[in-house]
Amino acid sequence: MSLSGASERSVPATKIEITVSCRNLLDLDTFSKSDPMVVLYTQSRASQEWREFGRTEVIDNTLNPDFVRKFVLDYFFEEKQNLRFDVYNVDSKTNISKTDFLGQAFLALGEVIGGQGSRVERPLTTVKIDVYDWDRDGSHDFIGEFTTSYRELSKAQNQFTVYEVLNPRKKCKKKKYVNSGTVTLLSFSVDSEFTFVDYIKGGTQLNFTVAIDFTASNGNPLQPTSLHYMSPYQLSAYAMALKAVGEIIQDYDSDKLFPAYGFGAKLPPEGRISHQFPLNNNDEDPNCAGIEGVLESYFQSLRTVQLYGPTYFAPVINQVARAAAKISDGSQYYVLLIITDGVISDMTQTKEAIVSASSLPMSIIIVGVGPAMFEAMEELDGDDVRVSSRGRYAERDIVQFVPFRDYVDRSGNQVLSMARLAKDVLAEIPEQLLSYMRTRDIQPRPPPPANSSPTPAPEQP
Repeated sequence: MSLSGASERSVPATKIEITVSCRNLLDLDTFSKSDPMVVLYTQSRASQEWREFGRTEVIDNTLNPDFVRKFVLDYFFEEKQNLRFDVYNVDSKTNISKTDFLGQAFLALGEVIGGQGSRVERPLTTVKIDVYDWDRDGSHDFIGEFTTSYRELSKAQNQFTVYEVLNPRKKCKKKKYVNSGTVTLLSFSVDSEFTFVDYIKGGTQLNFTVAIDFTASNGNPLQPTSLHYMSPYQLSAYAMALKAVGEIIQDYDSDKLFPAYGFGAKLPPEGRISHQFPLNNNDEDPNCAGIEGVLESYFQSLRTVQLYGPTYFAPVINQVARAAAKISDGSQYYVLLIITDGVISDMTQTKEAIVSASSLPMSIIIVGVGPAMFEAMEELDGDDVRVSSRGRYAERDIVQFVPFRDYVDRSGNQVLSMARLAKDVLAEIPEQLLSYMRTRDIQPRPPPPANSSPTPAPEQP
């Protein structure tokens, strides 16, 4: 596989165009040549995870493709930018999941820049397999190794091919050394690893629900010291959190209708305490039109309800979970945003609700506003210790908690504060969606034709 790069100056980074070509690819099609495509992955410096950056077009019936579609990346001299190119044979134009893996190549972006004529060639890698003698205490003994390739494995599976296991140290020390044993290949298969984008392109909708804390600890909304204070000059922390997250998620929901609830307030006229009242005051249809509609209903509720308490999360979590439980085919995924200021009052019930919801197509984002310490919220975020209830552990980590104060820009730039918040609270949603799909063996649907109508909206919580 060969790559070439061209650059054009830009601020703050140099834009690099990468063009990809392949030669002598493995032919996996019976009556024609392979239909290759290349997927580019970039590696995160922080997590070391590989994330899909883009794909070339599919070229029919060739083992020597010169792809037209280019990859445009930001180049930073001071950073090591690792790239991975995966090559596939695509069997179906309508179902991208029907692919055969042909091989991969790794390199740094700097190698393209520094290559003669900004051109680099890399062979599609071989597979290296290490063999160990397993020990219970973990001190496994190295026996030897052997290398192969995807091409060899794909051809060898029907021949029960035998590989010699070699130990390099023994080979150097003993003249009569032959091998340390053999490994026989009995079967070989390749599983496709789908991305978040594959599911979204296949029609999976993100159904966004909002729940806002209306407990008295937030302070009188008419006073400037209140976390709910409606200033004519700037948004409150609640409104900023809602707008920051909602404006991104709404792009993945075709009907742009969002159920929005409040909890911990006394409702007029009789003063009934509610922990899941619709912000639009419509029990039959709690949907608001777009994030602006949610904000409008939120502001209206602040003028009509009485902030009270206590702080209960379980009712609204269970409300969304009931809706999510009705959808099990991967067409819908539910995201609940809870914005709160303080100590949770129904911790036991909330843990139980989260454990139950962890088996559903659902994620929960909790944004803490105000000066509280939020130890309980950290406990609900299962990054370190999985949430459990009565001896039962959550099937997946579905909760992401962040304190809003960590994202407030010191200069008072609200746009920057909102961008930082949205980036972090939404970072785990793609992997949480993928973990649900994988455990249920749900594959993305083929992308619908351009003129088809969107998937009908499900029943709202």
